[in-house]
Amino acid sequence: MSTEAPQLVKPNEARLILVCGLPGAGKTTHAKTLEKRLHAVRCAPDEWMSALAIDIYDESARSRIEQLQWSLGERLLALGVTVIVEWGTWSRSERDTLRQRARELGAAVELHFLVAPEEVLFERIQRRGLENVPIERAALAQWYEQFEPPSIEEKRLYDHVEEIHQGDG
Repeated sequence: MSTEAPQLVKPNEARLILVCGLPGAGKTTHAKTLEKRLHAVRCAPDEWMSALAIDIYDESARSRIEQLQWSLGERLLALGVTVIVEWGTWSRSERDTLRQRARELGAAVELHFLVAPEEVLFERIQRRGLENVPIERAALAQWYEQFEPPSIEEKRLYDHVEEIHQGDG
C-alpha cells in the first residue's frame, strides 16, 4: 500500500473571454485590463501585425494570424489558462465556433460586448489616430451595418456576459 497522499486533480479553470465590438468601442483597453487582472493571455491580431510590419488591412494576413492565435489559445485553454480573444468577433457564427471549441476543451466562456453609438466610435477612432490610413466615416457606417450584435438568445449560451455601454467620447 502506498503511503503517498493521492494528488487532487484540479478542475480545469480555463476560461475563454471573447471581447466583442467595433473599432473604437474600447476593446483593447478593456482586454488589457482583464489581461492584467486575470493573469491571462490576450490574442490581439493588430498588435502582431504591427510588430511584423504587416498592413492591418491585409485580411489574408489577419486571417492567418488569427488562426495562429487560436491554435495557441486552444493549447492554453487545454492547460487551464484564461485566454482573451480581442478580434472583435463581429459575427455570431465566429463567436459560436470559438465558444463551442472552448467548451470541448472544458473551458468556461464569457462574452464581453462593448457597445457605443456610431458617432462615438468615429470620434474615438479619429482621436486615437492609430490607423496609418485613417478609417473613413463611410467605412465605419458599413461596418456598423455588418456587425451582428449578440442577441438575448445568444447571450444565454455563455457562462457570463458583460455588456459595456460607451455613451460619451
